[in-house]
Amino acid sequence: MANGTDHLDQFLTTGQAARYCGVNFRTVIRWVQRGQLEATRLPGRGDHRISVESLIRFMQQNGMPLPDEWLAAKKVSGPRRVLIVEDDLPFAHSLERILRLAGYETQIALGGFEAGLQIASFSPDVMTLDIHMAGMDGIEVLKALSRNDLLQKKTKVMIVSGDVSGRVQEAMSLGAAGFVAKPFQREELLKALDGLVHTI
Repeated sequence: MANGTDHLDQFLTTGQAARYCGVNFRTVIRWVQRGQLEATRLPGRGDHRISVESLIRFMQQNGMPLPDEWLAAKKVSGPRRVLIVEDDLPFAHSLERILRLAGYETQIALGGFEAGLQIASFSPDVMTLDIHMAGMDGIEVLKALSRNDLLQKKTKVMIVSGDVSGRVQEAMSLGAAGFVAKPFQREELLKALDGLVHTI
């Protein structure tokens, strides 16, 4: 395997990906077969090739340390910031654990008022927002942030809620960029969040 940054714009074999992740190549093949790791299947031989970008994304989502040469080549940015707006504290802490293990920097706002304060000071890349909250609900938060120009252009809002009614569509019309329904699978949440982060 070449050293330095030679692989940053190339595809990796399952063996090379396995060495970066510190696992057996058969483990990487299982990840690919389960759809956890994106890969391209070569015609004829049936071998897989994995882009560096896909492997970086997978490693970040699963809390794996990234190779120093990738960091040195500035292929990977610093931790993305996520503001969790949720009035159910146990759920907020559960969400925070998932995101921190995936490499995100997080803060929790226990309602709309706190969200307004923290979005200005924390400057998040993404804000997860529940629709149903005591006092100021998610719809009111979106309206207030829009009126007061507190929602920065680079900040994406992802609705994380058990509400699957028309209020979700209302939230999307007010500027929310994504939606994940409670309860959700960890992989589902991280895939949706990762998709938003890569549009910033």
